[in-house]
Amino acid sequence: MRPAADPFILDRIPHRPPFLWLDRVLEISGETIRAEKTIDHDLPLFAGHYPGYPLMPGVLLCEAIFQAGALLIGELMGNKGAVGEGGMPVLTRIMGAKFKREVRPGDTLEIIATLIERMGPAWLLKGSVRVDGKTAVQVEFACARKEGA
Repeated sequence: MRPAADPFILDRIPHRPPFLWLDRVLEISGETIRAEKTIDHDLPLFAGHYPGYPLMPGVLLCEAIFQAGALLIGELMGNKGAVGEGGMPVLTRIMGAKFKREVRPGDTLEIIATLIERMGPAWLLKGSVRVDGKTAVQVEFACARKEGA
């Protein structure tokens, strides 16, 4: 049985299991966040992606980065423990996603998101997922603050 989701994360972003792709925050330093997620062997998605050779879908690896980015933006906005207070970051653009290695059940992801630039209500970030110190995914993305989210 999986441990309960981290209240620190649950208080700051609206994502919930089974679509929460962060287990714990390792560090928030300046304009960078590092988080972790261990990929369970028994995720139902592995029954179809792919039977006999389960792979974590790249789009979900990107989603983990986006969730870490939303958490970082919330912290930078001062939303410490208030989901949606002051608006919620919503993904508006994905640029240059690169998939460099497979992620398999049992792998522990190190998820990093860094703020590149803020332009009014918009935020430009870059992020990566690493497994065993090796980059699996890199992506740049933009978010905008949605009021009332």
